[in-house]
Amino acid sequence: MTRPVELALPFTERWLVQNSPARRVPSHGTDLFGGRYAIDFVGVDERRRTAGVRGWGTLFGTEPPERFFAFGRPILAPADGVVVAVHDGEPDHDARRSQLALVGYMLGQAERAREGIGAIAGNHVIIALRDVGAFVALVHLQAGSLRVAVGDAVTTGQQLGACGNSGNSTQPHVHVQVMDGPDPSVARGVPMAFRNYREWPAGASEPYAVASGIPREGAVVEPL
Repeated sequence: MTRPVELALPFTERWLVQNSPARRVPSHGTDLFGGRYAIDFVGVDERRRTAGVRGWGTLFGTEPPERFFAFGRPILAPADGVVVAVHDGEPDHDARRSQLALVGYMLGQAERAREGIGAIAGNHVIIALRDVGAFVALVHLQAGSLRVAVGDAVTTGQQLGACGNSGNSTQPHVHVQVMDGPDPSVARGVPMAFRNYREWPAGASEPYAVASGIPREGAVVEPL
C-alpha cells in the first residue's frame, strides 16, 4: 500500500496536533502496536488552551480529566466501514501536566506495555475500512461512552464514543492510527492523510484550508 489512506477528522471543534508523522516517523518513537504513522489530537479552545483552569495539581501533581476541554467531546467515525473490535471498561485516570507527575508515570511505561493493548490503548474502537484493506483505530476513549459494537456498519461522521483519558494517556486526547490488520499487537502502521480541514500552524493567527494532508506538529486543526 503506497498511497496514504484518506480519512475525515474524527471530531468537531478545534484540536492541537501532537506526535505528528509530519514531524517524524515513527511518530511516537516506536513501531510497536501498529503506531508507526499514528497522530494525537488534544482538544483546545480558541486560545489554544487544553484546559481553562490551572491549580496546584498543574504544577506538582495530577488533575481531574473533566478539567480538560477534550474530555467528553464526541469522537466520530473517520470513514465508512465495519467495526471489528471494541474495548471498554478501562478507567479514565487523572491527567498529568506536572513534570514531577510525568516522571513517575513514564517509569510505568514498560509495565503497561507488558499488560497488553488494553493498558496501552485504553477504551478503543477499530474499524475495517470499506474498499481499502486497512483498519483505523481510535484510542483513549472515555469509559462507558462507546456507542458501537463489533459487526456494526458505520458511516463517516457517526459518533463512536467520547474522548477520554484511558490507557497510556497523560491528558485527554484521541489517538488515531491506520494499520494493515485488525490486531494492533501484530499489525504494521499504514500512512494516512486527512481531508477538508482548516489548519493554524504553530504561532500563526490566521488559518489556511487543506484539501488533503497530514497536520503538522503544534498546529491547531478543525474540520471544514
